[in-house]
Amino acid sequence: MIRTIVVDDSAVVRQVLTARLSAEPGIAVTGAASDPIFAMRLMQREWPDVLVVDIEMPRMDGITFVRQVMAIRPTPIVVCSTLVGPGARATMDALAAGAVSAVPKPTTGLKQYLEDDTGNIVAAVRAAASGRARRSEPPPPRLAPVVAGSCERRLVAIGTSTGGTQALERVLTALPGGAPAMVVVQHMPERFTAAFAERMDRLCAVTVREAADGDRLADGLVLVAPGGRHLEVARDGPGYRVRVFDGPPVNRHRPSVDVLFRSVAKVAGKRALGIIMTGMGDDGARGLLEMRQAGAATVAQDEATCVVHGMPKEAVKLGAVEREVPLPAIAEVIRGHG
Repeated sequence: MIRTIVVDDSAVVRQVLTARLSAEPGIAVTGAASDPIFAMRLMQREWPDVLVVDIEMPRMDGITFVRQVMAIRPTPIVVCSTLVGPGARATMDALAAGAVSAVPKPTTGLKQYLEDDTGNIVAAVRAAASGRARRSEPPPPRLAPVVAGSCERRLVAIGTSTGGTQALERVLTALPGGAPAMVVVQHMPERFTAAFAERMDRLCAVTVREAADGDRLADGLVLVAPGGRHLEVARDGPGYRVRVFDGPPVNRHRPSVDVLFRSVAKVAGKRALGIIMTGMGDDGARGLLEMRQAGAATVAQDEATCVVHGMPKEAVKLGAVEREVPLPAIAEVIRGHG
């Protein structure tokens, strides 16, 4: 059973969502609350597997609530609000705070809409519950630097999905301005990646931007694959540039982590560091194996600190991972690359 709590200040929304989700096999709504304060009281009695949370609520807004839950005991959270949608700032704020997905609801005809079309909510709850949420975050261990052979140009490639926006923020904000050149695939819809990159650029010492075809990589620069397009790395004299292109989904994703990792394996070999982080499914596992076979250092985020351990788990099963490390240690691994 997927134990779910609905948090919304609308009694109609709570009633309809509770009835609809409870009617689904394998989902049990264990509580409904009109605001986050009441929700926390319910959660102290029985912690849910998934939370469905509105944004605009009395006493505490949903984004703040998401941050508090992720700080106390990270749990898959689906935000359902009239404020979210493609390109909406609230969507990016929710994902950055730690929500695994954001589902829009209309401003009018809400009851009829929820009764007729809650498939998105049901699918989002099932997807959120498909991976085990991390319970606690151990302190970072003392690590020896990862050495990936002699590097004429250092390169770091990161792939992540569900829970990745918050995890990437934790990593990127901990890096110095002179960190190795980095390329990132975060599974994210079109129009979201540019806003995510802009937000990271404001918070980080490194420069973060959405990748454009032909961009050259340099130390202190992080390029994020645009939503809806693949990203590859190509040689450019002694350095690298990126290729951004359309193409069919790979492992059901565009951009695909496998596409990025395979290109890095070919052009960077032992000069590269590959990192696979929290996410659902197996995208990136085979590409990371190719990177390891080409001599790259390969690292996976450990299960305890993943929101969803699917992608790292599949990479470990394939033998693609040299070491598993907790989220707080990943920035240290990157700083040691070179």
